[in-house]
Amino acid sequence: MNELWKERVAYQIYPRSFNDSNNDGIGDIPGIIEKLDYLKDLGVGIIWLSPVYKSPQKDNGYDVSDYLDIDPLFGTLEDMDNLIKAAGKRDIKIIMDLVLNHTSDQHIWFQKSREGIEPYKDYYIWKDPKNGSYPNNWDSIFTGPAWKYDELRKQYYLHLFAEEQPDLNFHNPKVIEEIKNIMRFWLERGIYGFRCDAVNVIYKSSFKDSVTKSVRKGREYYLSQPGNHLILKELKKDVLDNYDCFTVGEAGHVDKETAHLFCDKKSKELDMIFTFDHLETHEYLVKWFRRKFKPKKFFEKLSFWQKELEWNPIFFENHDQIRSVTDLGNDKLYWQESSKMLATLLLTLKGTPFIYQGEEIGMTNANFKSLAEIEDIESLNGFKMLRKWGLPKFLAEKFILKSSRDNCRTPFQWNDDKYAGFSTTKPPLKLCDNYQRINAESQIEAKTSILNFYKQLIGLRKTEETLVKGDFTELLITNHLFAYERQYQDKSLIIIVNSSKKKQRISIKGELVLSNYKRTDFNGNLSPYEAVILRE
Repeated sequence: MNELWKERVAYQIYPRSFNDSNNDGIGDIPGIIEKLDYLKDLGVGIIWLSPVYKSPQKDNGYDVSDYLDIDPLFGTLEDMDNLIKAAGKRDIKIIMDLVLNHTSDQHIWFQKSREGIEPYKDYYIWKDPKNGSYPNNWDSIFTGPAWKYDELRKQYYLHLFAEEQPDLNFHNPKVIEEIKNIMRFWLERGIYGFRCDAVNVIYKSSFKDSVTKSVRKGREYYLSQPGNHLILKELKKDVLDNYDCFTVGEAGHVDKETAHLFCDKKSKELDMIFTFDHLETHEYLVKWFRRKFKPKKFFEKLSFWQKELEWNPIFFENHDQIRSVTDLGNDKLYWQESSKMLATLLLTLKGTPFIYQGEEIGMTNANFKSLAEIEDIESLNGFKMLRKWGLPKFLAEKFILKSSRDNCRTPFQWNDDKYAGFSTTKPPLKLCDNYQRINAESQIEAKTSILNFYKQLIGLRKTEETLVKGDFTELLITNHLFAYERQYQDKSLIIIVNSSKKKQRISIKGELVLSNYKRTDFNGNLSPYEAVILRE
């Protein structure tokens, strides 16, 4: 098996907000095909496609009602086949989101399970009431109790996420076989692998009451359990090892020992995992409470995982995060500089870079004005939770609007036309109000644009083996500076970033390869949010 995924740059597409080809306000698969040349020109070699399966869309496709068909919102199975072929002609691979932990409550498996019809009776986790109430005290990750009573079956079912997303029962071997068949179905159609959603919560080792005193009660019985690892080994052995493909897992709240179990070569489970420590350094208790961003903590977490794991997916944004230039940079005074600084980090750390749609043009948070503009079920549930905790309505709303996942889900800003060239119809989720200033069309011809800086960096990554194969060595971390070396054979590159609106000085010297400022050499002085690549 080759490891092409180590050499390529990946790009995540959130289909409903990428490009609308039929002008119904929703992005679709033909719309993605229309933009493949844009992605090829950017330098993308892999597309991670968020869910396009049939779904009631209670959680924007992460509630699947049929894994073997495409939701009419996005197109048809034939459209998906055409996307795979059209991308292949441009030497772009496709990986799909595999939602393992749960299905939609509209899935035929769940409907038959409710009725007690075999073999589906035990496809989900059903429990009798305990003392007239919930089977245990577990919390849903989306807040509130993790159990929902079903009047037809007269039992509770477990849902770690929304109540419309019942958890599959991975103690049942038939469920595992169903997942294998789904994987084979898509791999046979020509996809390159899977991003495995919530991959470290699929196996529940016990259903006792949780002794956890904070939020997410129950996690000691479902987070990264030994049975979880056995299932992934089985999927790899029986399915994945028979294809030239790769897998990346979403694995929140993992320590280094657990991370090694998931993605070391000896473990034979996943090729790499998304860890989230670096994006959680300024969260307090829950994601809705955010402290002032401290670059030093961010750099330390990045460096930790660089040194700890053999290979990482490098990312600062996805459909579950907020925009990185707003969160980690400065989208007001230094929008362009800090966007390019983050791009330099993203494309020079060791691992496979994952660009999220719009990140390459510096898209910012959406500047939502009220909850009426929010679609995200997690955000709306979070607002209810904050109100229940006693926060005033205005303050709870302020926290949610700032941290909502919808900030990364607004329509892609293609140009400055009405609806940003995304569609000719008003989309359900509002456009970011800066689309006339920040859009792809305005950056394509501008030599100093963020988009063209991304192209430069991706081009450099393709010509400099050191940026792909080189080892990582931390050189310096301060409150605002991060310096590291990438070394391969007798070649070495040094990367220095200044995550501050103030000038900084560093004693490291070298021949300038690239800077996000106009300069021809480097004398140790860094401008605000400057990033440089030096050759020793």
